[in-house]
Amino acid sequence: MYNRPLLNPPENAIVLCVDEKIQIQALDRTQHVLPLKKRAPKRLTTTYKRNGTIALIAALAVHSGEITAKTIKSNNADNFLVFLKKLDRTYRNKTPHIIVDYLSVHKNQKIKDWLSSKRKIKLHFTPTYSSWLDQVEIWFNMLTKDVLKGGVWKLVEQLSSQMLEYIDTYNQTRAKPFAWTYTGNVLTIN
Repeated sequence: MYNRPLLNPPENAIVLCVDEKIQIQALDRTQHVLPLKKRAPKRLTTTYKRNGTIALIAALAVHSGEITAKTIKSNNADNFLVFLKKLDRTYRNKTPHIIVDYLSVHKNQKIKDWLSSKRKIKLHFTPTYSSWLDQVEIWFNMLTKDVLKGGVWKLVEQLSSQMLEYIDTYNQTRAKPFAWTYTGNVLTIN
């Protein structure tokens, strides 16, 4: 049920990196984009109106780079369990190996109880303070740069819709496995 980080997955395994991006703010600028000047990038005012927050839970399939995601109002064990059930349905005839960080939501008793009846699903935890090793964090950075940074939304629903549209487009046009370039020694955890 709970395993150490997955360094060498079984052949043909489905490895999913799962994490949550929380407190994504739907911000509306108090003024329009500032006028362009020669040799100056687009500029936004520093003042804004907050229109609520939303969270995104996402799974990156390591073998394909595709994203499965869901917007949620809050990050809790109930929402994580709903997402795990979605992954279970999506990969019904596979054995998903799911990489998560040590967040208490991921270790909640409800999760443990549900996983005890799902022998095929394996959770693997990143080492403490090392959630940056989880590949979905790379994708969250892409989402931030492509969609969230400098965005303007009057409603949380607009923000949610734009993120989900981005995910659909990403899966259709850009999804591919990340190529790791690290050439140093691999740290093994005993």
